[in-house]
Amino acid sequence: MRTADIRQRWLDYFRSKDHEIVPSVPLVSPDPSILFTIAGMVPFIPYILGTEAAPWPRAASVQKCIRTNDIENVGRTTRHGTFFQMNGNFSFGDYFKREAVDFAWELLTTSQSAGGYGLDGDRLWVTIWEQDDEAYDALTKGVGLDPKHIVRLPREENFWDTGQPGPAGPCAEWHYDRGPAYGPEAEGGSVDPGGDRYLEIWNLVFDQFVRGEGQGKDYPLLGELEHKSIDTGAGLERIAYLLQGKENLYEIDEVFPVIATVEEMTGKRYGVNGEDDVLMRVVADHVRSALMVIGDGVRPANEGRGYVLRRLIRRAVRSVRLLGVDDVALPALLPVSRDAMKASYPELETDFARISDVAYGEEEAFRRTLAAGTTILDTAVSRAKKKAGSGAVVLGGDEAFALHDTYGFPIDLTLEMAAEQGVQVDEQAFRDLMAQQKQRARADALAKKTGHADLRAYEDLSKDLGAPVEFLGYTDTQAAVHVVGLLADGGAAPAATAPADVEVVLDRTPFYAEAGGQLADQGTIVLDTGAVIEVDDVQRPVAGLSVHRGRLTEGTVALGDPGTASIDTTRRVAISRAHSATHMIHKALHEMVGEDRTQAGSENAPSRLRLDFRSPSAVSPSALTEIEERVNTRLTENLEVTDTTMPLAEAKALGAMALFGEKYGENVRVVSIGGDWSRELCGGTHVRATGELGRVALLGESSIGSGVRRVDALVGDGAYGFHAKEHALVGQLTGMLNVRAEELSDRVGSLLTRLKESEKELATLRQGRLLATAGNLAAEARTVGTVRVVTHDAGEVASADDLRALVLDVRGRLGEADPAVVAVAGVANGRPLVVVATNAGARDAGLRAGDFVKAAAKTLGGGGGGKPDLAQGGGSDATAVPMALQGVTNGVRESVGE
Repeated sequence: MRTADIRQRWLDYFRSKDHEIVPSVPLVSPDPSILFTIAGMVPFIPYILGTEAAPWPRAASVQKCIRTNDIENVGRTTRHGTFFQMNGNFSFGDYFKREAVDFAWELLTTSQSAGGYGLDGDRLWVTIWEQDDEAYDALTKGVGLDPKHIVRLPREENFWDTGQPGPAGPCAEWHYDRGPAYGPEAEGGSVDPGGDRYLEIWNLVFDQFVRGEGQGKDYPLLGELEHKSIDTGAGLERIAYLLQGKENLYEIDEVFPVIATVEEMTGKRYGVNGEDDVLMRVVADHVRSALMVIGDGVRPANEGRGYVLRRLIRRAVRSVRLLGVDDVALPALLPVSRDAMKASYPELETDFARISDVAYGEEEAFRRTLAAGTTILDTAVSRAKKKAGSGAVVLGGDEAFALHDTYGFPIDLTLEMAAEQGVQVDEQAFRDLMAQQKQRARADALAKKTGHADLRAYEDLSKDLGAPVEFLGYTDTQAAVHVVGLLADGGAAPAATAPADVEVVLDRTPFYAEAGGQLADQGTIVLDTGAVIEVDDVQRPVAGLSVHRGRLTEGTVALGDPGTASIDTTRRVAISRAHSATHMIHKALHEMVGEDRTQAGSENAPSRLRLDFRSPSAVSPSALTEIEERVNTRLTENLEVTDTTMPLAEAKALGAMALFGEKYGENVRVVSIGGDWSRELCGGTHVRATGELGRVALLGESSIGSGVRRVDALVGDGAYGFHAKEHALVGQLTGMLNVRAEELSDRVGSLLTRLKESEKELATLRQGRLLATAGNLAAEARTVGTVRVVTHDAGEVASADDLRALVLDVRGRLGEADPAVVAVAGVANGRPLVVVATNAGARDAGLRAGDFVKAAAKTLGGGGGGKPDLAQGGGSDATAVPMALQGVTNGVRESVGE
């Protein structure tokens, strides 16, 4: 039974039992405390914990999951995998133990012809909590399980909780006896006496009790929950290798095809050499995991989810290299994994162009890193071995840091490759150097914001003031002030004379310091002495200290001078409009797309804004239109915008949103729009009513990183100007195409369709002309030794597909008996490409297409690879095509000894 069919059978069964079938959430976890969705129950945690009311009484799902905490063990054991699928069924105050046990037994033991999995009930074993008589009765009296197959365990081994006071409960873990070939028979109260005989396939968690304070499993049970829940998880891959008669998860239909492809690429056989098997399993697992992670919107990066993805791809690529393949690997492997998974996840096929672009680009980048870094690492290891003599060999943290900092060589790869050579790495010294670098980077970033003044100068000034600088900007745009701090040339100064760049601290200020995504105010400080300071920026280098950076254009400023501080009100009003619009877009995003689209950053500038938010996928154009319409509808209602200071706990109780990791004090400022329509914790400035915004125009939405999207928008005058330009453009286009505005979209669509059809016709004609040469090329094949060789420069082509079609046509005309090698090159979009094919006779003679492509692509200034019968490569130097083709002929001549 195919894995996709096992998956569908699970969903069909629980649908028949009145369960809501809930689609898998993305691998990017909806829980911000974890990087990935690591278990099937993650999307249902609020319902299990009771923090939210479940929308259905019972549900079922097959959830995509990723776990990378034991990535080093992947492949070394057959139990570890990074990507997996978890079947689950859930009850929220509906059914409990008896029904959960009935469902499990029925689905597992019902014949396959009747919709079940057809497992032998006599080979099922279940472990339960030693005090759970209710589960024991459900198993023995309810479904008739042999009591000898029930193992009672203490709480330490069979109890679920969250690690803190709250819901908790016992489990019923179902195991399947695979037979004596996999280990000894269970006895002595255990179903894990050694080996892989008793395979856990399904765990039923009974959320029954309320637990109290305590460590580990040593806590009191305070009573039973008012609304009990069921949370189960059955590993899809484990069920698959049972039903498919395979030894482990790496041999099932969704994983093994990649191993089979690696066998073809390397000429090695799985199951012959233990170390090779480990590498093949790493490749199969990591390629599949990378496919699924990229599919859910993650991109390679140096931290977070992106780093996990980068590590998966790099481990897969390096494992292929260790198996003896130096060419690019993912173009051969990723499509195989896609084809194995698309029955369950058809979106992998429709989105494969994007997925493959990300994966192939990361492989190319890593190949460059690996080439440089491996040489440096080997040299460093050799030095370390000579230095150590007969003692323990340790690679210094400074050398590991240099590899990371200069060559982009990740520390985990350094550790892994050093260990393969029996060398340890001073990891602590590396971590210390990394921490120092980060500290320097933070100091440099702060210096850029503070005119490179010594941070201690601000700290000393803040201590001298003894209290935070009073901010008046919520109500005042101008204020009488005194100069209480002055910095010039990076240090404290008693006075400064124009012209000079200065940093000024006032005893009170109407200037807003940049914070929370809102840009700083600009304006002037005019002192009673006649000195004038043009303020360009305001920052808070230390808490409570507003530093005004600007240019002293007239007079002399000294400590204690009185004066007047005035902000640029036009700029402030435009920024306030943008900030209020950001809150409204955030709220509309929640309404139109989902509450999980939480803010991850923003910038509020004059008449424009950008809002970053967490999202596993792009927001559709129609949803963006709905968001824009919702915001503009609400602003025309002239909703009142108010702010209130209150305790943090009270603000949270009111539902105010706390944003993207901001730190809040005991008392917070809550900005509300339209009463309770939008409430956020916010220290920024805003309009008094939404009607002051005028108009909001959303410019578009894009990805800025793994799981983070960005919306750009214009507000007020910016939005009006944008719409005016759009109107003028529409007018020009309707005039050019002689249509009404409402017909413009259809006309443009029609023109694009005709253009695409014309391009297809041209491509067909071009390929037809190209293929028309196949007969002549085959007839003109040269003989090199005993091998017939065809090389041809096709000139300009549409893509490698044209070259591949011609090569296969010519090879087919030459037959399979006598050895033949066909190489055709061309240039597509300025990039030279080469495709080589060999027939059966050539391969029997040891001639491999991949070897010829590798040499030809190197001549073109690039790389390539493929299978022994067909390979493809490319480069950057189109002028080298004749030389590359001649290289293929020379390669054949060398191979046959001519």
